[in-house]
Amino acid sequence: RRHGPSGEQSRAHRPTGLQESGHRTPCPPTSPAHRGQIHPLKEQPANGSGEGHAKHRKAFPVIGIDYTHVRIPFEISLWILLACLMKLGFHVIPSVSSIVPESCLLIVVGLLVGGLIKGVGEKPPILKSDIFFLFLLPPIILDAGYFLPLRPFTENLGTILIFAVVGTLWNAFFLGGLMYAVCQLGGPGLNHIGLLANLLFGSIISAVDPVAVLAVFEEIHINELLHILVFGESLLNDAVTVVLYHLFEEFASFEQVTILDIILGFLSFFVVSLGGVLVGVIYGVIAAFTSRFTSHIRVIEPLFVFLYSYMAYLSAELFHLSGIMALIAAGVVMRPYVEANISHKSHTTIKYFLKMWSSVSETLIFIFLGVSTVAGHHYWNWTFVISTLFFCLIARVLGVLVLTWFINKFRIVKLTPKDQFIIAYGGLRGAIAFSLGYLLDYKHFGMRDMFLTAIITVIFFTVFVQGMTIRPLVDLLAVKKKQETKRSINEEIHTQFLDHLLTGIEDICGHYGHHHWKDKLNRFNKKYVKKCLIAGERSKEPQLIAFYHKMEMKQAIELVESGGIGKIPSAVSTVSIQNINPQTLPLERVLPALSKDKEEEIRKILRTNLQKTRQRLRSYNRHTLVADPYEEAWNQMLLRRQKARQLEQKMNNYLTVPAHKVDSPTMSRARIGSDPLAYEPKEDSENLPIITIDPASPQSPESVDLMSEEPKGCGGLPPSPEEDEEGLVMRVKEPSSPGTDDVFTPGTSDSPSNQRMLRCLSDPGPRPEPEEGEPFIPKGQ
Repeated sequence: RRHGPSGEQSRAHRPTGLQESGHRTPCPPTSPAHRGQIHPLKEQPANGSGEGHAKHRKAFPVIGIDYTHVRIPFEISLWILLACLMKLGFHVIPSVSSIVPESCLLIVVGLLVGGLIKGVGEKPPILKSDIFFLFLLPPIILDAGYFLPLRPFTENLGTILIFAVVGTLWNAFFLGGLMYAVCQLGGPGLNHIGLLANLLFGSIISAVDPVAVLAVFEEIHINELLHILVFGESLLNDAVTVVLYHLFEEFASFEQVTILDIILGFLSFFVVSLGGVLVGVIYGVIAAFTSRFTSHIRVIEPLFVFLYSYMAYLSAELFHLSGIMALIAAGVVMRPYVEANISHKSHTTIKYFLKMWSSVSETLIFIFLGVSTVAGHHYWNWTFVISTLFFCLIARVLGVLVLTWFINKFRIVKLTPKDQFIIAYGGLRGAIAFSLGYLLDYKHFGMRDMFLTAIITVIFFTVFVQGMTIRPLVDLLAVKKKQETKRSINEEIHTQFLDHLLTGIEDICGHYGHHHWKDKLNRFNKKYVKKCLIAGERSKEPQLIAFYHKMEMKQAIELVESGGIGKIPSAVSTVSIQNINPQTLPLERVLPALSKDKEEEIRKILRTNLQKTRQRLRSYNRHTLVADPYEEAWNQMLLRRQKARQLEQKMNNYLTVPAHKVDSPTMSRARIGSDPLAYEPKEDSENLPIITIDPASPQSPESVDLMSEEPKGCGGLPPSPEEDEEGLVMRVKEPSSPGTDDVFTPGTSDSPSNQRMLRCLSDPGPRPEPEEGEPFIPKGQ
């Protein structure tokens, strides 16, 4: 009895069913009839027969349909599949893609699909703001922030901030004020719209949309300066849009707005923008530090990048901060350290997954924009809608012109009128404005449907009209386009050299400018941050070697993909080995600033990648600088011809004398000695110089032996008596054309004094003996 409960439980689970005491409940008998009571599947026929009535037996369902069970993921997959097929069809038909931007085509597809769904009696889905801001927008912003061209962005940061902050404020208040005036003058249908509602509408519609800018500007391949100005403005104006939206939304619920509320609203701009950046930096540093320890499990490396970035966005939205600026800051901060720690396969995974994710999100946004246009409730007011469209264009043009006039006073590279036109014309609106308008509450904004109708009209006009005409206008204005160039070691070396040079100039001048603070940040990063966030020796690796390893790996992958595996250089990079097995140095060893191996590796990189001297001596043409592919071979041929001519001159024991219109006696002697058949004996030698070769002179035997000349004759003819007395008579040969070998002979001035001086200084032979050498005196003197 002491072990009654435990023994009872143990015996209750025994299959034998033995009874040890009478008070316990007996176990079920083990007969087949009683065993069937435990299994309900075998009890149906027994119960049916026992109840005495025949129940209709249901056939076993071979196939069944339960759409409600898979409805949500099935429809999501169908929409994504539709988006991918539309994108595929857009790029398969080149005639369409050359005229219509992809975003326009996707909106048209959305309109057709929405109309088809509405035509069959169903309610089309609407692009809800939560789905847009929490799931569709983050991949696009992360892709833009992670692969942001940091150098042009930082160099033009001042211009971008002026356009993003001052320009957006100008557009919002200018448009809101004018629309308030239109509402007061527009009749009874618009009189009830107050100033705060119009200012809120102006803050929604004034911001440039990054999704629309990316979709259009990447297709026209505009130059890097204009692209980073417009795209950077669309990214950084998010803070202004968030502040103004929440500010006017809160003010609409107040009975009276005080000066303190306005001051707090002004301070909230700095809190929202700087707070978003701070959140992004914190998550970026955490992601970089986490990637330091992933050397043994490479599979999850890309997941850390995505999760920390998304957490940064959600954390910023949690406190009503700028989620877009948090994502950009996280991507910019984590990228250099994460790429130094992760493997190359993980880097490729991050790159292609982000591109795929952002492309699908962008496609879904434009399709749902078209579907929501069909499904939503609209209230059309001609005065309000047309005034909104007109004042949007006017505000954008005036803002760009005034701000550019101010910015050009401080810029070294001025923004031309063509650049200003593209910046003003590229101010596209998109799904962010639609989602913010959709978030408005009917309780405080009864005119929400009219606002949404005006917003959709502006979006369609900017995407369709401006998006379709910006490419022909860029070609018509001959705006400089983007040139796809691969970075080289030579370019990297000169870029670093110019950065150090400009930093030194600023230090000498005592001016703390852009390059000074950039150098301070680089030194702090190299001394402290890289040691904490990068694992192994790569934290101490010089920037040039790191860049060389990156270029080497990229070149090897391109060669493998193109099938040129045999062209890979024999020097294998050690970057993958350092990633997998980071070497741990002994603690007691004190490392110099730059080890001998690293120094030797830098020298090797410089020797193999910097251009040679002869390669820099290209021919110059003031019309074009295109290199001639045959120029190097032609230069080598000219050098060989020059060497052959010099060898011939040494063999003939004569020095090269500059060519003149009237040859000197020594030059004439050199010409007849080198090619006697080119000169004929002249009958009349009154006006020509005559050179007599004395057989007794020390120069003549060697020259006669070398040329195998026949004495006193040409072509085997017997000499005449006059020639015996007068010697050889030469005709003056015309100057050689520039295409002959005499191109190597340096030219001189044509003045008589120079000619007389050169004749006096000309050398009759290589080794004249002072006591035996005799001058060549023409006959008759």
